[in-house]
Amino acid sequence: MIARLSGILVEKSVTQCVVDVHGAGYRVVVPLTTFYELPEIGQPVVIHVHTHVREDAIHLYGFHAQEEQAVFQLMISVSGIGPKLAINILSGIAAGELIRAVMEDDLKRLTGIPGVGKKTAERMILELKDKVAKLDRETIPVGTVLAKTGAQVKDDALSALVNLGYKGSAVKEVVDRIMREAPETPSLDRLLKQALRTLAG
Repeated sequence: MIARLSGILVEKSVTQCVVDVHGAGYRVVVPLTTFYELPEIGQPVVIHVHTHVREDAIHLYGFHAQEEQAVFQLMISVSGIGPKLAINILSGIAAGELIRAVMEDDLKRLTGIPGVGKKTAERMILELKDKVAKLDRETIPVGTVLAKTGAQVKDDALSALVNLGYKGSAVKEVVDRIMREAPETPSLDRLLKQALRTLAG
């Protein structure tokens, strides 16, 4: 079972990357937080990996930090949450903030994550509260997690889209419009998805 990859980054996108390890290319699904930490194409990279084995496929899920991997593995222990949803959740909320939301029974924050409904959020709180309480608070400092401002979310989205090859002027126009029309500051995940749909249209 693959637990760690160390090689050369040959492809990257907001949802996955490919790491060349001695001539073998490993496709790894990553959350946005890990995407932002990836180096430029052609540079060395180290990714912590969770290997998910099914009857018909083997999928690799990668993380820049072991702490985020630990939170991911706790989430997939919750009934109804598979690896894909867990990755989406970590793209919409930082690991430390997720822990805090679970510990504080913050349903509003959890249901604000794309793909998480009320029942899923309630299960997360019920099944994870005791588990996350045991995590090393020094490793994942819950108290220091801050929500990103609208300006930070916008800057992160612009950076990600430009890195994917879209022209800066077109990206700025689309992102500005989405931010202007949104009733409240959208999560980075939601903003990127809306922008990618518009740019691809």
